[in-house]
Amino acid sequence: MPEHVSRRDFVALVGGVTAAEVIPAVAEAQSAPKKRSTKAPPKAPAFEPLENRPEAYTFFTAPEAAFVEAAVERLIPTDELGPGAKEAGVAYFIDQQLGGEFGFAAKMYRQGPWAEGLPTQGYQLPLTPREVYRLAIAETNAYCKKRYGKRFDKLSPALQDTVLQALEEGKLTFESVPGKLFFEMLYANTNQGFFSDPMYGGNRNKIGWKLIGHPGVPVAYNAFIGRYNVPYRVAEPVGIADVERKIGLGGGES
Repeated sequence: MPEHVSRRDFVALVGGVTAAEVIPAVAEAQSAPKKRSTKAPPKAPAFEPLENRPEAYTFFTAPEAAFVEAAVERLIPTDELGPGAKEAGVAYFIDQQLGGEFGFAAKMYRQGPWAEGLPTQGYQLPLTPREVYRLAIAETNAYCKKRYGKRFDKLSPALQDTVLQALEEGKLTFESVPGKLFFEMLYANTNQGFFSDPMYGGNRNKIGWKLIGHPGVPVAYNAFIGRYNVPYRVAEPVGIADVERKIGLGGGES
């Protein structure tokens, strides 16, 4: 495309050419005698729900995915209350976030200086979140191999808890990234993946929403907001994909 032609101009030009070709044909068709078609109307393409899209890790390597799956399961484990973060697809949610704007720190200040900041100053590293994960997972696995002879995901749940607690308390010091910062990022992303809308890859089968009784997106219960002091009960939380398919709208019971 020539540099002096903008994308907007190019689209307008192509649209104009297309219209010039189509309009005479349309006029000719309109002037011809109309015949009743005996052909069946074409079927609309089948709608594929967002949650039915094929899933595959696009950022994590196999060892990294195994680490995150094991870690999130210890942070929100499966117990008597229901499935945990691993079953909810939280590792996949984190993988997708790291492959997008969050992973590349698209909305973070990246100019420095990179002096060590106070706890109240927030994120103070030149590393992007995807770099934090990649470096910290490698460092944590190296520590586990040296201390216990196995990668993190191969350790017993009790030892995994010990390692995660050491990261949380800042007892593991790495050369590339602070262990405590990595834990805080991992913990925050785990909660986000467990309670976010399922369309983002986590909260599979609405596990997180069902655990806390969350009804889903507001459009599903808009009509009930004005009913004060009346419990809102819903058999199935409503997500964004459900709204697109008009499933569960107005299905609340008071």
